[in-house]
Amino acid sequence: MTELLWGTPQPPSRGPKPAVTLTGIAEAAIRIADAEGLDAVSMQRIAAELPVTKMALYRYVPGKAELIAVMSDLAMGVPPERPGLAWREALRAWSTDLFDGFSRHPWLMLSTIGRRPIGPNEAAWLDRGLQALAGTGLTGGEQFDSILVLSGHVRTLALQTVSMPGGTAGLTEETITTAFATMIAADPDRFPALAGALTSLEGSENQGFTFGLDRILDGLEVLIQARVKRER
Repeated sequence: MTELLWGTPQPPSRGPKPAVTLTGIAEAAIRIADAEGLDAVSMQRIAAELPVTKMALYRYVPGKAELIAVMSDLAMGVPPERPGLAWREALRAWSTDLFDGFSRHPWLMLSTIGRRPIGPNEAAWLDRGLQALAGTGLTGGEQFDSILVLSGHVRTLALQTVSMPGGTAGLTEETITTAFATMIAADPDRFPALAGALTSLEGSENQGFTFGLDRILDGLEVLIQARVKRER
């Protein structure tokens, strides 16, 4: 799997010119996942979209696990260039760009969890985040943990706000929130804290991503400032 992600696999050397490439196979898989979800991806479905048989696909990728790894790294792409930003704004832009990536390909939130090989594009995202923290006085471990906390926040909010392919049709965040608030308002004594909070949102709806991101960055700023003072 690591070779597929990091190497440059050579097409079969014998016979006619290959009709497809590993990238083309992964791109077909991405189209299927974007439209129908990760569970819809199969060698049979991909073969139906490409001018090859199902068995021919195994000449390029040995199985679905390897295919998902390749298509996930391809879908992530490389992080956008955001030059000239201070560490806080660089991490804000990094987090927003990552959230946008999950919004374009919601299935990535399922395919990029757990212990697994990391591809070059995903490594580029990690590197870009760490670049923002270089020179801040944080140790390497603290820099990694900072990126872990930020990516966890991005993933959590994306899971709550992004519509997953193949999910319940017709449901949006607005309709779910409205229905929930209506049910709570009908029996406020049962859930008094919920009822009170829902009646005093004051325009804070859909601000969880920004609010949480600001609080994480606030905490990092306190830590970084403390390190700077200690080094003086």
